Amino acid sequence: MKDYLILFREPDGRMDAHSNTENQLHQQKVKSWMDALIKNGNLSGGRALSLNGKVIDTQRQIQNDIYKVGTEIVGGYLLIKSTDLNQATELIRSCPILERGGFAEIREVI
Repeated sequence: MKDYLILFREPDGRMDAHSNTENQLHQQKVKSWMDALIKNGNLSGGRALSLNGKVIDTQRQIQNDIYKVGTEIVGGYLLIKSTDLNQATELIRSCPILERGGFAEIREVI
């Protein structure tokens, strides 16, 4: 088994209005999806990221904010175990974050 890092890029949730019911349903979907990764032995770790941070640019200037492209932010990451990149891709393909305008970048950890 190989290790893969998944970076979740998604719209900044503060920019979109979702009802409490929509948020709860989404959170339940994510929990169920994560539980399946755990049950199958694929999940090694991961966390959501806060919206507080700093960026140091190429001029070594410090910005008191997180890096954004439009409204897109890196919202969190997972570490998974998979036989290869194709299997890792299939595991992540069903992630509920993708239903809300997010996308995932899958990279092998070397």
